[in-house]
Amino acid sequence: MMDELNINEETLKSAIGEILKLNPKPGNLNNNKLVQHIVPDFSLKVEDGKLDLSINNSFIPELKINKKFREILESSNEKNKELIYVKNKLDSAKLFISSLQERNSTLFNTLNSIVNFQKEYFLTGDENKLKPMILKNIADDVKLDISTISRVANSKYIETPYGIFLVKYFFSESQSKSDGSNVSNREVKNLIIDMIKSENKVKPLTDTEIMKQLNIKGYNIARRTVSKYRENLKIPIARLRREII
Repeated sequence: MMDELNINEETLKSAIGEILKLNPKPGNLNNNKLVQHIVPDFSLKVEDGKLDLSINNSFIPELKINKKFREILESSNEKNKELIYVKNKLDSAKLFISSLQERNSTLFNTLNSIVNFQKEYFLTGDENKLKPMILKNIADDVKLDISTISRVANSKYIETPYGIFLVKYFFSESQSKSDGSNVSNREVKNLIIDMIKSENKVKPLTDTEIMKQLNIKGYNIARRTVSKYRENLKIPIARLRREII
């Protein structure tokens, strides 16, 4: 190397010393935060007006009982310690596989119920098509405890044509209208966002003024509910939104 670069040994050692001081992964210098990748538990496809839901089991290996052990048990009438041990392990394996299958069935039935409940949304991607839906609606439909539905909603993700969502996203409370119908409170929150985006920045809308506009549109909503929704959206009060010219 010294001959190729036409340098002496001292220069080579100095260069090696400088190289050893360098960061071998310089890209990490601006990556202090850990990037979390979400692997969806479910996948939903929309084709020709039909919804196709599937469970993502790609990260779970296929489990099955080894045929050799089963054949050994079936062909032997002896009851020595070794065979009893093998039988116990096979029974445990069968129970484990059965539990996984039951888990998958519970997950699929729960998500299938949610997808059917919110079918209009999943066909269009229009957030205003989301119906009011609470945990009890799904629990009653699939005959499971509300706590089970809650665990699924708060821990599982679904990939849709419109993005990847935590299942909890599709649940919302209802908001009554003057015509007797009920809509998702998410629809009302979207209206509040639109009103505030288009408000006079010098004289922003108060919660009372927003309430009155929503009442005119047919939403039976109180000022305190408007305040709650605005706070949920992390939008400051009118006084703090005011722009001084």
